[in-house]
Amino acid sequence: MNLTLRRGKPVDGPACGQICFDAFGTISNHHNFPPDIPSTEMATGFLTTLLSRPDVYSVIAEAGGKIIGSSFLWEGDTIAGIGPVTIDPKHQNAGVGRRMMEDMLARVAEKSFGGARLVQAAFHNRSLSLYTKLGFDVREPVACIQGAPLKESLPGFSVRPAMEDDIAACSRVCHQVHGHDRKNELAGAIEQKTATVVERDGVITGYATGIGFFTHAAAQGNDELKALIAAAPEFAGPGFLLPARNGEVFRWCLIKGLRVTQPMTLMSMGFYNEPRGAFLPSILY
Repeated sequence: MNLTLRRGKPVDGPACGQICFDAFGTISNHHNFPPDIPSTEMATGFLTTLLSRPDVYSVIAEAGGKIIGSSFLWEGDTIAGIGPVTIDPKHQNAGVGRRMMEDMLARVAEKSFGGARLVQAAFHNRSLSLYTKLGFDVREPVACIQGAPLKESLPGFSVRPAMEDDIAACSRVCHQVHGHDRKNELAGAIEQKTATVVERDGVITGYATGIGFFTHAAAQGNDELKALIAAAPEFAGPGFLLPARNGEVFRWCLIKGLRVTQPMTLMSMGFYNEPRGAFLPSILY
């Protein structure tokens, strides 16, 4: 295959969106799981937005002058997040994914990021194998969880919208849990009015950029994480991602009537600390 790689442009959105929808739909249907992206229109809108963002590095794969795949590197914070990585089903298993990943990892090195992370569908054996061969390590088994919003409060904890003045306190919590912060991502969520904080005795002890597929949360303990989940008005997208090793919160979610929709895997390369607290990763990390 005469494969070429280039940077993406917003005009590539429709072609990339169709491939993204086809790729996720094909693998999900093969394993009898619901697709992460339910329509071509949603995929196109999402990727067109990514192709327009200055903090997202894009890679377009072409063969014979035709787009056959795309991948994205989120560069807003200390750790770079990878995804989505999608290839036209007709061109899979031909090294396209490896070439795009190698390009993005070269970018990670060039920009001196502390590390790179991603979350992959646990049933997708080929991507798990590829990422492992490229140097990623499995860090967490993750359950994607969905259901009716609980709209509850936990005694002793107060959940409210996050404000710009909260960024420093939230960053301290994230640093305590992970050894790094995600302040730029948090600032964007505050601007979009999706971020919340949880307080105990008037002190911020956790936060969430939202409770959903593309959002993350960090908290000092499980009670704070439960409070953030319980107060969420919705679980955006396919659901929120919960580390399955957190048996206390996982069990609590199931008892509350929430359900697992699919298993996933958090993987990392470079800097990684074993979390010291409770957290929800996004589909990036």
